[in-house]
Amino acid sequence: MIPLTLEQVARAVGGALGGGADPAAVVRGISTDTRAVSDGDLFVAVVGERVDAHDLAADAVAAGAAAVLASRAIDVPHVLVDDTVAALGRLAHAVLVDHPSVVVVGVTGSSGKTSTKDLLAQVLPAYGPTVAPQGSLNTEVGLPVTALGIDERTRVLVAEMGARGIGHVRYLCGITPPRVGVVLNVGTAHVGEFGSRENIALAKGELVECLPAASSGGVAVLNADDPLVAAMAPRTTARVVTYGETATATVRAVDVVLDDEGRAAFALLVDGRRVNVALGLHGRHHVSNALAAAAVGTSLGLDLDEVAAALSAARPASRWRMEVSTAPSGATVVNDAYNANPDSVRAALEALAAMTRDGRRGTAVLGEMFELGETTVDLHEETGREAARQGAARLVAVGTSEPVAALARGYVDAGGTDVVVAADDAAALAALGDLGADDVVLVKASRSAGLERLAQALTEVAS
Repeated sequence: MIPLTLEQVARAVGGALGGGADPAAVVRGISTDTRAVSDGDLFVAVVGERVDAHDLAADAVAAGAAAVLASRAIDVPHVLVDDTVAALGRLAHAVLVDHPSVVVVGVTGSSGKTSTKDLLAQVLPAYGPTVAPQGSLNTEVGLPVTALGIDERTRVLVAEMGARGIGHVRYLCGITPPRVGVVLNVGTAHVGEFGSRENIALAKGELVECLPAASSGGVAVLNADDPLVAAMAPRTTARVVTYGETATATVRAVDVVLDDEGRAAFALLVDGRRVNVALGLHGRHHVSNALAAAAVGTSLGLDLDEVAAALSAARPASRWRMEVSTAPSGATVVNDAYNANPDSVRAALEALAAMTRDGRRGTAVLGEMFELGETTVDLHEETGREAARQGAARLVAVGTSEPVAALARGYVDAGGTDVVVAADDAAALAALGDLGADDVVLVKASRSAGLERLAQALTEVAS
């Protein structure tokens, strides 16, 4: 973080110092968790559904925080504002305005944001020092925390942008105004909150609407393989760069092949040039993510050979996303349990199919997908059918809800025969039985299902 005095912080956020705060005290970091406070941090007191962090303000200061960003007066040094989350965004925006040379690359989409962000973080250092989120910091809290991590050397900020409704991406763009905007896809994630895929497209497209014009360096990077994304081109005055496997894409992949671990190799075509890429990431869906990163890199002037080499060298950087490990039993465990929606589960099942085409037995351990609204049961049933179509030899559906039952029902309807509905992690672990070197187990569900614990248990115990 670029050091700021408390006086500078107060001025940037429109706040007032209180609680004996020293205007000259220096803030050297941001924290929203008392367990992670470092000396000189500004602790942001977020009021959540279950916890009001103002109640932990004294603990934060005792742990070394220089002050607290607070929305009510407290008995420790603080900067008093109307809304701490909004003020955090104003602080990040003020810092970026003071450092206009930093290129902000905004990334949004229904799925693949974090994986693409991780690829960008490994490609763009060739352009200059790059700051990107750790994990999935893509909310109105996580985004400004990431942005405040820039320093005087930073040339690129990768800003992952999630959305829970219309206007959310536009709000995030107001915090970190992007020069480059990447829209990955429009899927069914959060369709229950948005109401339709068309509304999701409306929300995701806010990113390209916020870009500067082409004459000012704005670049919109759009997925040509997704019709709802490709249709966003008229919504921006930025230069449009498309990517995909369609013949009209500016940045294109051809001759895609998968190895026995589900890792893709392909030829990358840009401006008549052709270079080879061999990804170290598991799953064919990473071809699209890699193309998005290549489109950003080349639009910023990076050499195509340099981009291809960085993509080939890239490795997973965020936990529980197609994280492949070998259990003591010899079984291969694919921990993709960070989050799930029908599109990302389909991609994971395709990866499982690729990893089991040499005769190994594939088991899909799936839990509930949330925020799907009225389509919840139907989409779970279709996902179960997809598991059978992709050749999963066994399905373990984890949970007690009707959507979980629908997963199993769809699997059986599509011809799957080996299916177990397990009430919880322990029951699922027992249902998996003895595993060996010929087994590949995929674990995937929405984040709140917590199935990463099951995947971790599989890697810690022998069969």
